[in-house]
Amino acid sequence: MILVIVFCLKRIYLLTLPNREKNNMKLTYIYHSCFSIEDDAFTILIDYYKDSSDDLRKGIVHQYLLTRPGKIYVMCSHSHADHFNPEILEWRAQRPDIQYIFSKDILDCGKALKGDAVFLDKSDVYKDDLLNIRAFGSTDIGISFLIEVEGKRIFHAGDLNNWHWNEEATEEESREYEQNFLDELEVLAKYTDYLDLVMFPVDPRLGKDYMRGPKQFINRIKTGMLAPMHFGEDYIKASAFKSYAGINGCRFASLSFRGESFEF
Repeated sequence: MILVIVFCLKRIYLLTLPNREKNNMKLTYIYHSCFSIEDDAFTILIDYYKDSSDDLRKGIVHQYLLTRPGKIYVMCSHSHADHFNPEILEWRAQRPDIQYIFSKDILDCGKALKGDAVFLDKSDVYKDDLLNIRAFGSTDIGISFLIEVEGKRIFHAGDLNNWHWNEEATEEESREYEQNFLDELEVLAKYTDYLDLVMFPVDPRLGKDYMRGPKQFINRIKTGMLAPMHFGEDYIKASAFKSYAGINGCRFASLSFRGESFEF
């Protein structure tokens, strides 16, 4: 009798847990801060700058993603040229069903028109029958994205990071930069304590403490998998975060080339 009760209670507990055992999705690194996320029903492309090939209009985006079936979402976290390429608005001719979701600063600076996209400020939400996108803050311009889809929570940081510049800024400036980041991180942490996938800057330009921001992030929010971005061509330094991620129970996407894919 006791065993039956224990079994029933365990079953009820398991049924109430967040369902993270969903079908795998595919994450593909395109370049810089651009990734695609694929499922049978959709493609999500975030912060397109250049394709996976240096040849103009060749690579995974142009030769595969723009032609695959299912809904396609193109998202941009802010207007900086390395996160927003206006070429993406030309893709409507090829994919009339495309859904653009941009940070509002892209509209404000005149890089897109009001009818081009759904524009989000911090705390704004876009929702349709496939996904839910919530805008969080940044420590630069624009926003970061939390995508909830098929039972998974996926976060793209945009330019959210601890941009401390310790080796160039004054101690007071560095403390201020760090506090701005921790404040934004706390807002996200109050919304969720777990993320299945995080795409986050691991930028060697910050000097010897370049991993400080991503360390603080996974220390505060449990992360299933982290993919580095915003590292230029320095794959070795970006991949140095793997050991710290592993110690903290976080799978790390060790990137070594454009177009590399991982299941999560």
